[in-house]
Amino acid sequence: MNIKQADFIISAVNKEQYPKDNKIEIAFVGRSNVGKSSLINTLTNRRKLVKVSGTPGKTRQINFFLINNEFYFVDLPGYGYAKVSKQEKEKWGKIINTYLSNRKQLKKILLLLDCRRKPSEDDLAMYNWIKYYNYDYIIVMTKIDKLKRSEIAKHEKLIRDTLNLSTSEKLIQFSSTKKIGVESLLDSIEESLDKLN
Repeated sequence: MNIKQADFIISAVNKEQYPKDNKIEIAFVGRSNVGKSSLINTLTNRRKLVKVSGTPGKTRQINFFLINNEFYFVDLPGYGYAKVSKQEKEKWGKIINTYLSNRKQLKKILLLLDCRRKPSEDDLAMYNWIKYYNYDYIIVMTKIDKLKRSEIAKHEKLIRDTLNLSTSEKLIQFSSTKKIGVESLLDSIEESLDKLN
């Protein structure tokens, strides 16, 4: 897939603000600081489409980006960031949950996991939620440039074991810095879109 156009459309905090054109949506979920913004910028080949922050927990709304005028990438607030109030966490949780449980246009979820860390309880809950609602999904191991080549298989096994993934479940290794996994991820997204069209 070749992304020729990517435009920011809206930051939404409630469903009344979501786009109303019924185009297919692909959502990106993951804990704070997992590299969602960098990943979307890399896929779209736009360095500043999504603001990348050194401060985890910066995305507080749902951001919609129109891709090739055909479908949306949807960037959801990161979960599991400790340094925000309980009230703020609950607010984010509500925003995420409202979108994920009611959105008919949502056709695929990319669950991003930091390759250096064992999946957290929040990651596991999100994975189980995706499975429970029977969403099509891709699991992405981000930041693999931070690991030595010899460590990658060990960390992939840790993720697979923690989430209890079957061997047939796809896990894509990704690095925004080194541009690893970009084609694999775009091909998987294109495959899903072809099935839906």
